[in-house]
Amino acid sequence: MYTEEDFIMISALQHYVYCPRQCGLIHVDDAWNENLFTTRGNILHEKVDTDTYETRGTKKTVRGLRIHSYRLGITGRCDVVEFRESKSGEEILPVEFKSGEPKDDISDKVQLCAQVFCLEEMLNVKITHGAFFYGKIRRRDVVEIDNELRLQTESIIGFVREIVSNKIVPSAEYSTKCRNCSLQDICQPKAMNKRKLAAYMKELYMP
Repeated sequence: MYTEEDFIMISALQHYVYCPRQCGLIHVDDAWNENLFTTRGNILHEKVDTDTYETRGTKKTVRGLRIHSYRLGITGRCDVVEFRESKSGEEILPVEFKSGEPKDDISDKVQLCAQVFCLEEMLNVKITHGAFFYGKIRRRDVVEIDNELRLQTESIIGFVREIVSNKIVPSAEYSTKCRNCSLQDICQPKAMNKRKLAAYMKELYMP
């Protein structure tokens, strides 16, 4: 069990999957910069994270719900959580809003799974599915929170905790992901790679 002083942000998990160095720069060095993609995301979340709720029929929708897990030491906020009464009992569905489209990696799914962990602990329930609403394609995708995703998410929480607790900023490794990263000017991945190559060549040829 962790205390609130030990909590790490759920958003750090998504940053880690995208790039461990990005995770370190944001959550250790407090570095941040905006670009087109982060601005689109901010605008979308301003419309969603309103700390309100509404009830329509058997469905209650809560927006901007703050969540946490003492077992895993994580905290964050759900864009939307839907509570629906059914014959089998109350069904709970967290819905995360994204401005873009589904990603090739598991970064979004890990974020959603971490939200499920928090809700399950706070509400003493079992949640089997979550969902994304992607602004670019204007479609909701439902995701199964299966055992494999749960294990992956817990493992990533451990990696992120090691970075944050030990104040580690991983070294830069340039890839195509760097083109869309808002921290590219701060990180300077190409320059970092050149410096590492120069150090390697010097070590290789110096007597």
